[in-house]
Order: sequence, then structure tokens, then C-alpha cells
Amino acid sequence: MDSDALRAMQAPYKDKYKSDPDSAVITLKAHGSIDESKIACKVETGRALAVAGLHPATGGSGAELCSGDMLLEALVACAGVTLKAVATALAIPLKAGVVRAEGDLDFRGTLGVAKDAPVGFREIRLTFDLDTEASQEQIDSLIKLTERYCVIFQTLAKPPKLGLTINRT
Repeated sequence: MDSDALRAMQAPYKDKYKSDPDSAVITLKAHGSIDESKIACKVETGRALAVAGLHPATGGSGAELCSGDMLLEALVACAGVTLKAVATALAIPLKAGVVRAEGDLDFRGTLGVAKDAPVGFREIRLTFDLDTEASQEQIDSLIKLTERYCVIFQTLAKPPKLGLTINRT
């Protein structure tokens, strides 16, 4: 896809959202079922069933997915798609690219071993390895705009208001 095709594809959406801002707000949803027999949650991804469980560093078997890994995978997916869309829009040629995310966790926090240990990632690093002949100025613009428009990156950088509800069934 080239920049003209991308613009043409997105133009009706941009026009609609400019004239009717409320139509741009949608609610994404995820659904999971708690496993009755083991410590796991079955998440319906829309394409397959993903079973998340305890990380081996907290006693898990490693047979199930780790939700921390899934968070990093979501960041990689979003950043990769965003980078490619920005490169396409700016006509920056990319021959190939690899996106990597890694994050540091201190499992003492989630296991309640040390009150001073955070629950969650201390640091997350996102790296792009790009095969491109683009100038440094183009690459700088590409990274700046990828950071600005990547939904997962921005959600992590500026956390939204969170809520938790329990419904008894």
C-alpha cells in the first residue's frame, strides 16, 4: 500500500470523525473465563482462545501464556502497525523491520514478598530494527509520530482512569 491508497482508505473515516466527533469513540472489549480447575484465565481473542496462567517465576508451569508477555506483545503489535502506517503515510521506504519490547518485573511485588517492590513493570523498552535508506531526519519523524499515535504506547505512558467492578452471579 502506498501513501495515496492509505489516505484514500482513511479519508471517509477522518471526514466522519471531524463532522461527528462522537462517532470516533468506540468501546473495545475483551472477555475471559476463569478456569475452574487450575489458576488460569481463558481469553477470547477473536481469532483463537488464549489461556493465561501464572508465570514460572511465581510458581506457574509455563504451559500457559503470561499476561505480562501479552502486554508486551500488544505493545509490539500496536507499535509495529503504527510505525508501518506512519512510514506509508510519509512515503518513508521500509524494506524490513523488527519490533521488540522488553520489560523488567520484580516478582516480589506480585507475590507480596516485599512491600517496597512494585507490582507491575518497572521499565519497558521498545526497540525498532529498521532496514531503510531513509534519512536520519525521516527516521526521527517516524519514531516521533509512532510514539504519538501508538495507542498502547500512549496508554502505558499516560494511564487511563481504571475501574473495577464485581458482579455476583
